[in-house]
Amino acid sequence: MVVIRLARGGAKKRPFYSIVATDSRNRRDGRFIEKIGFYNPQAGDKEEGLRIAADRLTYWQSNGAQMSPTVARLVRQSAAKSAPAAA
Repeated sequence: MVVIRLARGGAKKRPFYSIVATDSRNRRDGRFIEKIGFYNPQAGDKEEGLRIAADRLTYWQSNGAQMSPTVARLVRQSAAKSAPAAA
């Protein structure tokens, strides 16, 4: 099964996560099919903390990929931030 989840990168105590589509049997930071975006939990005010390619996310979901709970939460936060800006 294809799952959309976070793959950790960055240095010790400085996490940086890539949002990837991968086979659920692969390791957390192992091989992935496609990188969809990134999440930087320590981003400052002037830095971009979250970027998700919405078109690729919908493509993978339409092909049966499941989001991890953390990625689902980040997608909801991203949608909530972009909705008032668009209105």
